[in-house]
Amino acid sequence: MKRYEALADDLARSIQSGAFRPGERLPSVRQTTTARRISPSTVFQAYYLLEARGLIQSRARSGYYVAARPPRLPPEPESPSRPDGDSRPVDVSELVFDVLQSAMQRDLVPFGSAFPSPLLFPLPRLGRAIAAAAQDLDPWSTVDDLTPGQAELRRQISLRYLIDGIDVKPEEIVVTNGALEALNLGIAAVTQPGDAVLVESPCFYAVLQSLERNGLRAIEVPTHPRDGVDLDALEQAIARHAPRACWLMPTFHNPLGATMPDDAKRQLVALLARHEIPLMEDDVYAELHYGARRPLPAKAFDRDGGVIHCSSFSKCLAPGYRIGWVAAGRFRDTLARNKLTTTLNTNVPAQRAIGRYLQGGGYDRHLRRLRATLAEQQSTYIEAVARCFPEGTKVTRATGGYFAWIELPQDRDALALHRRALQAGISIAPGPIFSASRGFRSCLRLNYGHPFDARTEQALRTLGSLAG
Repeated sequence: MKRYEALADDLARSIQSGAFRPGERLPSVRQTTTARRISPSTVFQAYYLLEARGLIQSRARSGYYVAARPPRLPPEPESPSRPDGDSRPVDVSELVFDVLQSAMQRDLVPFGSAFPSPLLFPLPRLGRAIAAAAQDLDPWSTVDDLTPGQAELRRQISLRYLIDGIDVKPEEIVVTNGALEALNLGIAAVTQPGDAVLVESPCFYAVLQSLERNGLRAIEVPTHPRDGVDLDALEQAIARHAPRACWLMPTFHNPLGATMPDDAKRQLVALLARHEIPLMEDDVYAELHYGARRPLPAKAFDRDGGVIHCSSFSKCLAPGYRIGWVAAGRFRDTLARNKLTTTLNTNVPAQRAIGRYLQGGGYDRHLRRLRATLAEQQSTYIEAVARCFPEGTKVTRATGGYFAWIELPQDRDALALHRRALQAGISIAPGPIFSASRGFRSCLRLNYGHPFDARTEQALRTLGSLAG
């Protein structure tokens, strides 16, 4: 058991025994660090875990408090996945396309969507910013910094890294058409067709589609639903297959919601550096943390430029604007050349609009509201799952993002459930689309990034009945 888990269990027992009463303030991170002789990051991880379990709540600029009414929650999955460890070609695109194409209707309840509700974003303000950016556009700015991206936006992104103590200079950053372009440019820069790539099990289906399109093989590595990829299994896979790259989502993993602890991220980067394996780090959900601080990315522990860190504003600020970026380390020039010969540039008015928005100081206020909303919706959705789904259902409780991974009883078929749910006007993301080996047949990903209302609750009741 890890130190933060031991601390969380100790505090949970104190809460359940009544030593800490509902509404009572917990000791501060500083007090707990001193009393327990542990690091602040260990305390934060323990508090995040208790918050995900619904036992405590954070209050801005005040600290952590025992929840006034401990909710009835389903158990969490506790075991990592068990893929066979083989290196295999990827053939999932048709399945993914069939599932997603059938779920793209606005009148469906969007549990299977990859995006939160667009109503959560400051789109009117961004619209005014893009109108102003287009109106006073300097004609020469359309060719200045053509491929790497608009200079002020890259500077603002660099400052976001600096907040976390990470030295990523604007010159290392390439602005892209969303994070997916950043990731595709990155994987093309470090692999050749036929190479093997380490991925999580399960992993985001777009990863598998990219590997398939580039003629790459997937090595699925066991992944814990709370702590992320299993480092021992990862090292064994390296020894067995000699992969050329590793593509992971260490923070608020899609679909599990898992976050690797800081020490594990440090070990991950060191392990890959020893074997000279580049890390593709997909970090699109990092700003959506529920705790007091954003978890450090693996990039924070990069010493030789081997981490290709990719993110975007699509999930936290501007869906549809398709503004992402990559901090590409020693691969920066290769990525920039690849972009030059493919998409050449990213929408200039959209870049300038987001740069202006970041300069204006409203971004962090928006993020605080968005995080609070998502954390509240997570609790509401998971309590509804506990009421509506069959006995034996397990649900992850992430400390950020907007996805829950649901494990149904083993005899259930998520693809069949997907088809029945569509007929009832409900979309879901069934487990097999997240696996090169078509595993996780009794699992599904649930998006709780949309407001919970009477329609949503009835849809969960219907879905639970169909799964029963």
